[in-house]
Amino acid sequence: QVQLVESGGGLVQAGGSLRLSCAASGSIFSISLMGWHRQTPEKQREKVAVITSAGDTNYADSVKGRFTISRDNAKNTVYLQMNSLKPEDTAVYYCQAWAGANYWGQGTQVTVSS
Repeated sequence: QVQLVESGGGLVQAGGSLRLSCAASGSIFSISLMGWHRQTPEKQREKVAVITSAGDTNYADSVKGRFTISRDNAKNTVYLQMNSLKPEDTAVYYCQAWAGANYWGQGTQVTVSS
C-alpha cells in the first residue's frame, strides 16, 4: 500500500505560479512512476506530467514549457512547479503513484483567476 498526501494548491492570478507537493509513504520501494493528473467537472481526469524512478519525464502538450515535474527520492516527494498559469489550468490536481497498482492522493484545488 502507498499513501499520497498532496499540498500546495490555492488561488492565483493568471500568469502566476504555484508549486504542488506530494509526499509518499508506505511501500515506497515499489513505486516506479509518479505523476500529476487534473480533473474538472466538465472533463475526465487527464495526465499533466509523470516522472519515472529513473527521472524520465513526460508532459501533456498543454503544459509543456510551463510546468516542471521533479522528485526528491530522499524525501519520497514529487513536485509540480507550475508557471505562467492560465484560467484553463483551474482543476483539482491529483498525485498518482504506480506500484503494481495505481494509487491516488485526495486532490488539491488549483484556481487561476483571469
